[in-house]
Amino acid sequence: MCGIIGLVGKKAVNQDIYDGLTVLQHRGQDAAGIMTCDGTSLYLRKDNGLVRDVFDTHHMLNLRGNMGIGHVRYPTAGSSSSAQAQPFYVNSPYGIALAHNGNLTNAEQLKRDLFAEDRRHINTSSDSEVLLNVFANELQRLRHDNLELTDIFATVSRVHHRCRGGYAAVLLIIGYGVIAFRDPYGIRPLVIGKRTTDLGDEYMVASESVALDVIGFERVRDVAPGEAVVIDADGHLHSQQCAENPQCTPCLFEYVYFARPDSIIDGISVYKARLRMGEILAERIIQAWPDHDIDVVIPIPDTSRTAALQLATRIGVDYREGFIKNRYIGRTFIMPGQQQRKKSVRQKLNAIDLEFRDKNVLLVDDSIVRGTTSKQIIQMAREAGARRVYFASAAPPVRYPNVYGIDMPSVSELIAHNRSDIEIAEAIGADYLFFQSLADLIAVVRHRKVPHINGFEASVFNGDYVTGDITPDYLERLESQRNDNAKQQQQIAERTIIELYNQHR
Repeated sequence: MCGIIGLVGKKAVNQDIYDGLTVLQHRGQDAAGIMTCDGTSLYLRKDNGLVRDVFDTHHMLNLRGNMGIGHVRYPTAGSSSSAQAQPFYVNSPYGIALAHNGNLTNAEQLKRDLFAEDRRHINTSSDSEVLLNVFANELQRLRHDNLELTDIFATVSRVHHRCRGGYAAVLLIIGYGVIAFRDPYGIRPLVIGKRTTDLGDEYMVASESVALDVIGFERVRDVAPGEAVVIDADGHLHSQQCAENPQCTPCLFEYVYFARPDSIIDGISVYKARLRMGEILAERIIQAWPDHDIDVVIPIPDTSRTAALQLATRIGVDYREGFIKNRYIGRTFIMPGQQQRKKSVRQKLNAIDLEFRDKNVLLVDDSIVRGTTSKQIIQMAREAGARRVYFASAAPPVRYPNVYGIDMPSVSELIAHNRSDIEIAEAIGADYLFFQSLADLIAVVRHRKVPHINGFEASVFNGDYVTGDITPDYLERLESQRNDNAKQQQQIAERTIIELYNQHR
């Protein structure tokens, strides 16, 4: 999962892109990058680290021009190499840069085709570089001296024809403008914003509407699945549907975990969806356990707070903040090794003993993935003096890997895979465990009839992959790439390469 921004303004856009990336930081903390254009030249700064650490004053001063794209990276393939930082760039045709959120499920085949048929070399293991080269190659096939709108739309149509998976992308073409498009299933989010200034209208696209809010853009609408949006150098916005049979099936896990609560995705408020998750989960608890002995509801910060507060109100018990979070520790389920995750949980959270002592506590989290965090937090609650520790998840059990841009662990590392609810409770050490049902989750996210939404991409819960191209062989290969041992070997290889490079500098 990554965060992307594209912007064409009437003056320098470097600061606006920087500010937008800071509020998309939750979508990726591995690397950050910005590329801008002043009409004839491109300017790039990217590196590993948080936005605030990657960009110094001299970097910002060098990012000149009134159009640009930005990216925050979360490594869906487990690699933390700075070579994977985006945006990526190719010089032919015209000079094109790309920032991408998502995952191409046929990236390996595309890479082979690009080399064998199109004579294009892919320099990294990133599928984003593959996507960029597919776009560049299809645009080059048109062989027009003057780039026209029809060329862009035809190119995006060809990209949709060749690429599979979930993707949202922004591209910058030297002197021409910013292009944005979304996969034909609308799995990964993308929204359009507009700001009116004394000099004229400015347009922006971003992964979440909160990025528009923070720099004063008004949310216009979401980019439709399969649609291409062009913001030309003069600040005019053009769009066209470029997919043959688009279906709006946004990722359900965005509403559960990834998106900020103050964002609106495909017309649905993330905050209100999470409120309703708490309400319906409370109903489930009341029906299953009407004479419960819960004394207090405590959220596991931060994404479960909204649901936990509503749950506590509905079941009529106190809501308390029992954990204090260190905000400078990354999200644990995406960390590359089990030992690092275990260490991180204790660094990230500290229990307030008086909120636990001699109480029956219901802990509420947005989801349970590996179970590493849940198990340690339950142990922390017991160490803080809780009599009994119950656990509630605002999402159903995560039983299957994600293939569309979320680096869910391998199936063997998902605690819910091939386990019953009782077995999961025993594994994490909970006295009682409640899960949201998938039907209820879909109902509360959708809430009212949203005509343009055909369904939700919920494969992590039900194993149903909406693109229809995911085979057992593909999942088996994914398993071998995503398990902790494979990631550790990749990290060792990366460190070895860096050490050898430094020795021979």
